[in-house]
Amino acid sequence: MQSKGHQYSASQAGRFQVAEGFDVALVLAIVSLLSIGLIMVFSATIAADSTTLAFNTQHLTKHLVHIGLGFLLLLGAMRIPLDWLQISSKVILLVSLVMLILLFIPGLGVEVNGSLRWYNIGGFRMQPSEVMKIAALVYFADYLARKKEDLHLFKVGIINVGLVVGVIGLLLLMQPDFGATAVLITTVAGMMFLAGVRFWHFLVSISVAAGLMTVLMWMEPYRVARLLSYRDPWADPFGSGFQLAQALIAIGRGEWFGIGLGSSIQKLFYLPHAGNDFLIAVVGEELGATGIFSVLILFGVLLWRSFAIASRALDQGHRFAGFLAQGIGLLLCLQAIIHISVNTGLLPTKGLTLPLMSYGGSSMLTSMLAIGMLLGIDRQCRPMPREVR
Repeated sequence: MQSKGHQYSASQAGRFQVAEGFDVALVLAIVSLLSIGLIMVFSATIAADSTTLAFNTQHLTKHLVHIGLGFLLLLGAMRIPLDWLQISSKVILLVSLVMLILLFIPGLGVEVNGSLRWYNIGGFRMQPSEVMKIAALVYFADYLARKKEDLHLFKVGIINVGLVVGVIGLLLLMQPDFGATAVLITTVAGMMFLAGVRFWHFLVSISVAAGLMTVLMWMEPYRVARLLSYRDPWADPFGSGFQLAQALIAIGRGEWFGIGLGSSIQKLFYLPHAGNDFLIAVVGEELGATGIFSVLILFGVLLWRSFAIASRALDQGHRFAGFLAQGIGLLLCLQAIIHISVNTGLLPTKGLTLPLMSYGGSSMLTSMLAIGMLLGIDRQCRPMPREVR
């Protein structure tokens, strides 16, 4: 028997997986982001040997494998029935929480540069925080759909959501992964706002979250150093301000139209993590501000089409599908905005990949999974042909 919160999905389940077609603008934006990312990852990682600067294709090959596996994941996610996904939301969240907890068991989690964020599975590093982002979207889309009429209540709209986000955030900060925590909190806050949480309740929760994040930042000396270097990276350009200083040099060299594809100097072991956390700085150096604006426009198209798909789903009464589509658009685009803001000095330095573009298996696979779910919502919530109704 279906619970009351799932009745609308079950009653309309027969309408799913009938309509054909896809969102052309969304697919073109995704293909463009993947293509630009592939080219820029190859350029950013072309010299892997810091002593000889030998020509390298290893990262390109791995990136192609990640995209290929991600494409298979996308095709599978497109075919997941939305009513089944909603019913399974609590189980998905619970499994993801267990994955985060198991990281802290000695011998299971892999520590890199002081952060305990990965599992090593057959030579492939999997980052459970990336999985948690998707699990949280599914869970909160279901929660908001079931509690839509009661979201005006502070306990339902704020307290219950805050408790779950707090548990997830605590586990992420223990790794520590401040960037993933910030992305998750801002995405869930956006979903709550769009779902209709009272505005003053929303302001109170955002203020409290901002205050807690500030306290947590000042509790860790390395975060304080990042904040101070963010304010003036040139005060210590070879120490705490090194990453941001090199990113700004790269973007400054590119000016409006860049110095040419493949011609970046900063990627040659001046700019740390050029293929993932600072990929947009390489884009800025080689393709200029025009390249960065182009990436922003493509993510803007992704957000526009995500909200258009969400609007159609909500108009048809599919709350879960609508809220999930909004969450996917917010997650990918907010992370992209934070990545670009970090690279351009608008936000303190934190390790965040550029979705669909940066080098990294976990990031690519979860981004493609999210896109597959979005395309599945588009496919399953399209108006049926007249003869099928």
